Amino acid sequence: MAEPSLTVVMPALNEAANIQAAVSSTLAALDSFKIAGEVLVVNDGSTDRTGELVAALSATDSRVRTLRHEKPQGIGASFWDGVMAARGEFVCMLPGDNENEPAETLRYMGLMNDVDIVVPFVCNRQVRSRWRNLLSHLYRAIINTTFMVNFNYTNGTVIYRRSILKELPFHSTGFFYQTDILVRMARQGYLFAEVPYRLGARSKGTSKALSLRSLIRVAGGYLRLFQDIYLSGRGRARGQFVQDSQTARRFAGRSAGVPPPPAASQAESR
Repeated sequence: MAEPSLTVVMPALNEAANIQAAVSSTLAALDSFKIAGEVLVVNDGSTDRTGELVAALSATDSRVRTLRHEKPQGIGASFWDGVMAARGEFVCMLPGDNENEPAETLRYMGLMNDVDIVVPFVCNRQVRSRWRNLLSHLYRAIINTTFMVNFNYTNGTVIYRRSILKELPFHSTGFFYQTDILVRMARQGYLFAEVPYRLGARSKGTSKALSLRSLIRVAGGYLRLFQDIYLSGRGRARGQFVQDSQTARRFAGRSAGVPPPPAASQAESR
């Protein structure tokens, strides 16, 4: 297998009913967009046949790898373990519940030539219940107001340049992890693009995002982020960029008097 440019990290907890379809559709999207990529399934302590099914997929396609947690550690921990084990220059999280259509995210890989983060937001919110959409609206309003950012969505299938993730000193391990990363990166000044993507309807199983345990961990993550940014001073200073990032290149060009290339993004970090 050629060295992958993209690692798709796929957390899975008891997703035997969905994992094969999720992996297969991701591989098909990689082929469709001619992306040299791999799928790294992080089996987060599943007690069903998830591990067995992923092993079968790995045996037939070398682009499929797997990591296993003996006990569930959370989607954030699964993501970060995947990042550390990734072989690609870029990483993207696609959950193993098959709710997302990989092509809706991977079609935007070209934007990574201009930015360091691609942030998809749901454009067909009607596939979710009114209650779920209301919670999402309130969550977004709280995050944007508290941290002075302006994201349309912070819990989607984000594409990152892996090198900028490796510099973060704190790794949130619950459902708040994606918001935590995006807020820290946006406030630091990294360039990002927000793009619309279409969400599929989950065909089997139920979401684990709205469990009481998950909501408690989200609240804890929010308080930790607030403390780091406003109280402890542990947030990185704005303008400190990884040298191989597009943001560093763009700012270096500006300081040298070189006009920046046209922005390919719909929105850049404020």
